[in-house]
Amino acid sequence: MTYSTQMEAAKAGIVTPEMEHVAQHEGIKPEILRDRVAAGTVAIPANHNHTALVPHGVGEGLRTKINVNLGISGDMRDYDCEMKKVDMAIKYGAEAIMDLSNYGKTHDFRHALVEKSPAMIGTVPMYDAVGYLEKDLAHISAQDFLEVVRAHAEEGVDFVTIHAGLNRKAIDSFKRSGRKMNIVSRGGSLIYAWMEMTGNENPFFEHYDELLDILYEHDVTISLGDALRPGCLADASDAGQIGELIELGLLTTRAWERNVQVMVEGPGHMAMNEIAANMVMEKRLCHNAPFYVLGPLVTDIAPGYDHITSAIGGAIAAANGADFLCYVTPAEHLRLPSVEDVKEGVIASRIAAHAADIAKGIPGARDWDDRMAAARQQLDWPAMFDEAIDREKAEAYVATTKPADPSTCTMCGAMCSVRTMNRAMNGENVSLL
Repeated sequence: MTYSTQMEAAKAGIVTPEMEHVAQHEGIKPEILRDRVAAGTVAIPANHNHTALVPHGVGEGLRTKINVNLGISGDMRDYDCEMKKVDMAIKYGAEAIMDLSNYGKTHDFRHALVEKSPAMIGTVPMYDAVGYLEKDLAHISAQDFLEVVRAHAEEGVDFVTIHAGLNRKAIDSFKRSGRKMNIVSRGGSLIYAWMEMTGNENPFFEHYDELLDILYEHDVTISLGDALRPGCLADASDAGQIGELIELGLLTTRAWERNVQVMVEGPGHMAMNEIAANMVMEKRLCHNAPFYVLGPLVTDIAPGYDHITSAIGGAIAAANGADFLCYVTPAEHLRLPSVEDVKEGVIASRIAAHAADIAKGIPGARDWDDRMAAARQQLDWPAMFDEAIDREKAEAYVATTKPADPSTCTMCGAMCSVRTMNRAMNGENVSLL
């Protein structure tokens, strides 16, 4: 192999097997995709050690992708249940899975995940640091943090979220902003606490070049985490968020110079009228790098329904330039999600992503809807089920009630408009009795 990363290959004019696969899947020419990877506007997270991976591209001109978060916590330590969530995520079409386990020795689960999953695997090494190193936060050194990143890279994860933009300058902006929710990013809050306790600079910012060396070796994409993302509507688009975004833009170009692929993470809670402008601003400040948004949730008052608040915001975000949606489940803010919560979150995010792809004019996106329309016009129930994003739910709903005319449903029965029009346009008598 004459290259280490997809970006390095692309800059050398090489179309890799991963690029070939993605181009075929997306219906674009491999050379066009290669040029976008070279420019950094598309990332193909593909660790050399993740042999089960089915590669996907994230970024310019490609379908909006979905990420699923899972992993154990100190209060919920059932790895078998987490693996069932993996199966559910893959079944319903998630392209990426992030293992956010934050308790104990997580290596075994991550190893099994990498070995099994065709989806991209992401982690936040900061979460794993305390358990991996068996040190309390204040006693962890900068080199310790880098060692955890190295371990995750060697284990085969395709992308890592690194909160490198939360430097001293960004913290100054945060402290002056007077936020309602302070820092809601788990990794960001840990970095902030470590910096405050030790008096040191953010280790990932201070040793960024060394970090890039690790990522380059294994072709791990850096997902530049937004530690200062808003955790409520009131904190959206404030000086802390924007100040950190400027830093992330600078870190993006430094990574590209080292042939490390980049994604940039974006806001969590934000009113609908602010979303489009935030997408444009991110693309401008971060040089059109792929944008990975955590929602955004468009209202703060819907615990138990935040898969809906997130899908609304995700659809608006993706229609205006976001490339990658992190799902949100009904359990958000309340508990570790169940297997069923994962399904609900994935479906909601996929609906948002697909709706946005139609709006963006992604080639082939509307074809799916057109096939469903054709099936409905013919009252062809098997064909409708074939096109349903959740076939099992659609079939179960129909099976619960039996209309007199099996070609219709119990909503309209003999008054079904499709039935009426089909018969009328065929010159047939339309009887409602």
